[in-house]
Amino acid sequence: MDHKLRIGYFADGLWAHKAFDKMARDDSLEIVFICVRYHNQDTKFIEYGQRYGIPVVRHKNINSQEFYDEVYPYRADLFVSMSFDQIFQKNIMDMPPLKTINCHAGKLPFYRGRNILNWALINDEKEFGITVHYMDEGIDTGDIILQKTYPISDNDTYQTLLQQAYSGCADLLYQAVKLIQEGKARTVRQADINPAGFYCGIRKEGDERLDWNQTSRDIFNFVRAITSPGPIARSFIGDHEMKIKKVCMVEGVPDYKGIPGQVLGKTKKGFLVKTQDTVVEVVDYEYHGCVRVGDRFENLGGIH
Repeated sequence: MDHKLRIGYFADGLWAHKAFDKMARDDSLEIVFICVRYHNQDTKFIEYGQRYGIPVVRHKNINSQEFYDEVYPYRADLFVSMSFDQIFQKNIMDMPPLKTINCHAGKLPFYRGRNILNWALINDEKEFGITVHYMDEGIDTGDIILQKTYPISDNDTYQTLLQQAYSGCADLLYQAVKLIQEGKARTVRQADINPAGFYCGIRKEGDERLDWNQTSRDIFNFVRAITSPGPIARSFIGDHEMKIKKVCMVEGVPDYKGIPGQVLGKTKKGFLVKTQDTVVEVVDYEYHGCVRVGDRFENLGGIH
């Protein structure tokens, strides 16, 4: 390509900020417009637009003829999507000669959809993936350009995976853009990896309620999957809600029957709760305006 690669950038959030920084530093790339979410204007991108002289646009329907007519004059070679919230239809995806790519924090064809990092932890995965793919008329189903996996350890939480994904998405997206620019992009059909794959649904209000009638491992994963900056796992002692930020597995406890959710005793760091199979130690929590239940918990029969 004998001219700068002209990019139309559909973007939101920290993931997209980091990728923008990489592309903006590359003199062979030119971001010709930034399209922000319609209902959540990213002020950072408004600042970027002012600093770099890049038009910032928004539209409630990017698939409308009105939007098509608005962005067509920018003559973008490639559209790039990072954390954008509208589904692209064919007329928009195919507008640029080099089509449209998306970066997804999931190991496609698995973990399509929403809230991927939360679901990966809930499902006790040992790794998570980041994928850059061409868009097609499905959702997260296009041919893969690049994919990278990252290990998940028991020390990881939603916060630690987010931090890895913020940087990892930016790095992989920039690499994919350069491959396309250089005519070196090679793709893999998702169906050649697995013909079905699977989708994850969006997590909604109320999903943070903790079900103690699960294994200790499931509860450990659930709590770390939605800890801050997520909604934080919730349970109740009596009429008062408790935010549970961290639980620990207790080594050496055999499986035994009991009453799930029953508080069993204090520890130096917190307290023990019966689960479906063994027990967990609740070590980081907020309750009734306090960060520790303290001696009061001895008089409480259970958590639910």
